[in-house]
Amino acid sequence: MAVLIGCTALVLGVTGASAQAHGRDLGREVLAAGDGWASEGTGTTGGSAADSAHVYTVTTWEEFKTALKDGGDAPKIVRVKGVIDAVSRGCDAFAVEGYDFQQYLADYDPAVWGHDTPVSGEQEDLRDASADNQGRAIRVNVPSNTTIVGVGKGSGILGGSLQIKGVDNVILRNLTVEAPIDCFPQWDPTDDNKTGAWNSEYDGVVVYGSTHVWLDHNTFTDGRYPDSSLPSYLGKIYQQHDGLVDIVRAANHVTVSWNSFKNHDKTMLIGNSDSAAATDAGKLKVTLHHNRFEGIVERAPRVRFGQVDSYNNHFVVTEDQKFGYVFGIGIESRLYATDNAFSLPPGVSAARTLKKWKEAPLTAENNYVNGKLTDLIAVHNAEIPEETLQSGAGWTPTLRTKVHSPQAVPWIVDALAGADRLY
Repeated sequence: MAVLIGCTALVLGVTGASAQAHGRDLGREVLAAGDGWASEGTGTTGGSAADSAHVYTVTTWEEFKTALKDGGDAPKIVRVKGVIDAVSRGCDAFAVEGYDFQQYLADYDPAVWGHDTPVSGEQEDLRDASADNQGRAIRVNVPSNTTIVGVGKGSGILGGSLQIKGVDNVILRNLTVEAPIDCFPQWDPTDDNKTGAWNSEYDGVVVYGSTHVWLDHNTFTDGRYPDSSLPSYLGKIYQQHDGLVDIVRAANHVTVSWNSFKNHDKTMLIGNSDSAAATDAGKLKVTLHHNRFEGIVERAPRVRFGQVDSYNNHFVVTEDQKFGYVFGIGIESRLYATDNAFSLPPGVSAARTLKKWKEAPLTAENNYVNGKLTDLIAVHNAEIPEETLQSGAGWTPTLRTKVHSPQAVPWIVDALAGADRLY
């Protein structure tokens, strides 16, 4: 009871601070000093210095794209009002003449094509051209010195892919981002041990080679199109989703705070290739704190090369979901994961919170599973000895704000993470 009262007091205290945001201009707010890797050096201010000519309120996808282009890298604030839809015309609007999905299935049925060579030919060319049409329509480049913020409650983006690519100083806050649906996934007969698989494009947010990026109080989700609703073709799930948030290709100094990640498979990738040491080594410094991950299958995150600090996050595995792992330990990664909370259903062991892909040490201390202090590395190594992990990331984060007791994290994070919690 004492713990519950203490947790409630903490939630009320933080809630009170958030509630005061009503009446403030969220577009003018900047990342606080010391708040994760994005506060390193010059910090992250986004478009907070924008003059009145570079403050936009948009209600459609076309207005959104136009606002982002206007003024180049001059500081700008783009205020998204309501829900804007990047694919309001539907998938058929992107299909080129002659593309026929039923013919595509017939041409590349394993009984006809086999599993030894990638698909090629007329229908694959037409699928690829259709995919190009969609890509041009739904991808949008976010320039440097930009803040994108949802106005009030219920604002968001459906089916768009935000490309934060090769820029510096970007803030994204208070938005619900529904993962893009790939209208034209490619069949790869050689994938999945030559049993075939559908592969899709388009992440909700891509941080690619960019620096000083702050993603805060957003909700990232599959929304109307959960994987459970997807059909099967050629004996495999017709996968139409890629990642929710991917941070790749020498991206650096990123803070991901107080977000909700819901009902998705490949949630977050930090570093997208084992062969990218030339660009990624010494980069991919990312902080994740006070985020809620619910109903996710894997990659929360999967890490290559980066120094990733994960604290005070709440990971919720539901009884009816498919579940792979939470933290993926990849090549030359240095994950520092402490003070997190995990809510696991019966039959899901704490050992499965970690997944070893390549040899790399990590720190995982003071984490609680179902309210009990748990040594995640020791449990993993005991139950999965063929994937023995080494303890000790070799560094200690210094850019942290208030670190709450992991026992209080479920109450605090569940109450405050995600879009619509700043008003």
